Amino acid sequence: MSESLHPSRVVAVIPARGGSKGLPGKNLARVGGRPLIERAVRACRAAEQVDLVVVSTDSAEIAATARAAGARVVLRPPSLAGDTASSESAVLHALDVLSAEQPDPEVTVLVQCTSPFVDPADVDAAVKQVRAGELDCCFAALPTHELLWRSAGRTVHGVNHDGGPRRRRQEVEPDHRETGAFYAMRTRLLRDQGHRFCGRVGVQPVRAATAVEVDAPDDLELARALAAVLDPQLDGPVDVDAVVTDFDGVHTDDRAAVDEHGHEAVVVSRSDGMGVSRLRRAGIRVLILSTETNPVVRARAGKLGVPVLNGVADKRQALLAWIADEGLDPQRVAYVGNDVNDLGALASVGWPVAVPDADPRVRALARVVLSRPGGHGAVRDLSERVLAARGS
Repeated sequence: MSESLHPSRVVAVIPARGGSKGLPGKNLARVGGRPLIERAVRACRAAEQVDLVVVSTDSAEIAATARAAGARVVLRPPSLAGDTASSESAVLHALDVLSAEQPDPEVTVLVQCTSPFVDPADVDAAVKQVRAGELDCCFAALPTHELLWRSAGRTVHGVNHDGGPRRRRQEVEPDHRETGAFYAMRTRLLRDQGHRFCGRVGVQPVRAATAVEVDAPDDLELARALAAVLDPQLDGPVDVDAVVTDFDGVHTDDRAAVDEHGHEAVVVSRSDGMGVSRLRRAGIRVLILSTETNPVVRARAGKLGVPVLNGVADKRQALLAWIADEGLDPQRVAYVGNDVNDLGALASVGWPVAVPDADPRVRALARVVLSRPGGHGAVRDLSERVLAARGS
């Protein structure tokens, strides 16, 4: 993102209401470990053609998340925050607020945070076409050879084909499906016409893998599964003030030996012990949080010299209470989990972390997938990343 603030700059506006009927709280739903609004802000900030990123919202929580990601926030009035308010109304209101400080930008980009895989290079390509005078509106679209049929009573007829003998794919010009991800518009025409499809309209083709829009629970699950493939797994520093871990499956390989008296024993990694020791010396707070009531959990925590909450029925509530008691920022806490009972805790922190053999739903929610499995150095792996962020 350019730092230039000259009058011909490009502004990206991301509308993000707090309410949603189809998927409540969707703009804060996490994909690849990050809230959708944060993903949108980061994509816009990574676009070289974009000089300023603005989030228009009526939600204090969305506003805080957007600011933390580096966006300017414009709070919209209640009249523009209902179900019937258009995205254009939010964009124009944001431009009006900005116009009190500086002239309108040459190009305005409407970006939807419900599209979690916006490629900054695609945004740049669309903006360039508008700035070059080739188009007045350029939007994200997926080239497709899909054949559409429309119902007419009990029968159907072809929409983008004649229903006759089928031609080969390479003989047919593709249609384009609007993905909803972004729209680059000449600001003057947007103001004159009041809608996004102003003047000469063209498309910026995007990859099929990125053309996902999150509007329903199934869409969210699909996006999370795709993120595990599309997002580069972070293999670098993890900048946090605290590390909270599950026990079974993280400190252990999730197996236990049981003798004839019903006593359980587990195997742990000495390298994890060294990792925890180094974290503590660096001033990083460490907590073990487990649903297990087995005394082995407390015994291991005592050996490591860290506090433990075990026999916990609701990990999320216990985690949030501990974070509040410690005066920590949840966005600077890492939680390491491996199974479905960790999902609530993972969704509550800024750094959800999974071991590589975790349940697929845990991996899909994680921001980081560790390289070492539970019981074989997973905690040491994370400790090295945290210490790297501290320069240790």
